[in-house]
Amino acid sequence: MISWVIKAKYVKEYRVQLFFNDATEGEIDLSDELNGEIFKPLKDISYFKQFKIVGHTLSWENGADFAPEFLKQKIELVSPASLI
Repeated sequence: MISWVIKAKYVKEYRVQLFFNDATEGEIDLSDELNGEIFKPLKDISYFKQFKIVGHTLSWENGADFAPEFLKQKIELVSPASLI
């Protein structure tokens, strides 16, 4: 099954909580991933917070985005026990 992002919530700093179509859920810290010209504007927290879900992944107005496969590989999974 191909996974994609269906929902995202800003947490703090460069952390985002992600929800995937296969019920996978977790947080990702993107602070170390903001390299290169396209990601430079995202270093401004106020701009970083303006992400949207476009094309089944986390995207910004300037065209920056991350592949959903990359995001899923990098998330810190939420364990079912932590939800109780």
